[in-house]
Amino acid sequence: MTFRDLLGIRDVRLLLVGQGLSWVGDAFNPIALSVAVVLCGGGAAELGVILASGVVARLLCSLVGGVWADRVTPHRIMVAADLARAASVGGTAVAFAALGEPPVALLAALAAVTAGAGAFFFPAFVSLRPLIVPTAGLQTANAAISFLQSGAQLAGPVLAGLVVAAFGPVPGFTVNALTFAWSAVCVARLRARAGHVPARTSLLSEVREGLVEIRSRDWLWTSLVSAAMFHVASGVFIVLVEVTTVRDLGGAHALGLVTAALGLGGLVGGLVAMRLQPRRMLLWAFVALGLFPLFPLGFAWPGGLLAILALALVAQAGLLYFDVGWQTAIQQGVPHDRLARVASWDVLISFVALPVGNVLAGPLSEHVTTDVLMAGIAVWMLVAGCCPLLVRSVRGFVRDGGAPAVTDETAGTGQPSAAIAAS
Repeated sequence: MTFRDLLGIRDVRLLLVGQGLSWVGDAFNPIALSVAVVLCGGGAAELGVILASGVVARLLCSLVGGVWADRVTPHRIMVAADLARAASVGGTAVAFAALGEPPVALLAALAAVTAGAGAFFFPAFVSLRPLIVPTAGLQTANAAISFLQSGAQLAGPVLAGLVVAAFGPVPGFTVNALTFAWSAVCVARLRARAGHVPARTSLLSEVREGLVEIRSRDWLWTSLVSAAMFHVASGVFIVLVEVTTVRDLGGAHALGLVTAALGLGGLVGGLVAMRLQPRRMLLWAFVALGLFPLFPLGFAWPGGLLAILALALVAQAGLLYFDVGWQTAIQQGVPHDRLARVASWDVLISFVALPVGNVLAGPLSEHVTTDVLMAGIAVWMLVAGCCPLLVRSVRGFVRDGGAPAVTDETAGTGQPSAAIAAS
């Protein structure tokens, strides 16, 4: 299925328009929050408490969000999550406008609501796509979403910086709240609905069912173990990239260039994923992931900014191509009534591993030189990321194989399948 065919589906157009604007709006919140906290006399301690509350809330809500996305049709969870985020971010704007210097506890609580609602939104978003896109078009749809998200992440911070610099943080929060509301409106207008919602059991039992689904598939559990190991190194690398770039490569300007290179790489990866769709999709997804270690290796050798920018672009393109292949694999290879729970376990593993790496970055950088540490990270990422290629079911996973979530009767017609007919 081509991108043009994809745009012929009404629900896909609504989803792309709604999420595209929402992702641009997402860039406003961190910039507005940082500026607002500093203007109120706060610093790293206050901002750290607020951000940490969001991380904790996302971790606590991740598995619960997956359960509810499988219990209830995904679009309802997405609408509720968007409305909750619109209210919490809008509440942050009101808090700064009305109180001037709102207490950190209030801001942390609002940040927790925003992040917790996001933990409900993401697994539902993964689960929704097979309901509105024929099986043959899933990779194209995932690639288009990744391309759009990368573009928003590239343009959003620029727009956010201009708005917050010109009008202050309160309008920045307001823009973000409005984009969440816009996303809710677009999702509410979707016609696709899940054909069957399974009977409910206890929350803990349903969480375990997601884990059982993972353990029953070698390609799935080995990939998630690999992801956990990979993200530990990513957590260390994220910290070192910012510190090393600012300290050794030219300051904030250099960090901005690196961020832009990553954004362009994401666009390239999304475009390639739309055009290059091999049948052994999971095999080539992990091969593409093998490009990412080039990024940390660039800091070890040759170490110049231009080389790092080029390698960052290539690495991010590989990572985005992998992400598209991975999302398509779980959407096709996991029964739809458990898909959101599997996606939530995926998120939980990543979010748990990243902070571990963040914490390790400081002690490691004190005892190991930057070039040696960066080279070690590159080797760790290569080994952890490519280990699943040793598993036969990973190499043998084929596109349109496994257990597709929707029937393939309407593939290429631009219409949802009968199983998810509009209600």
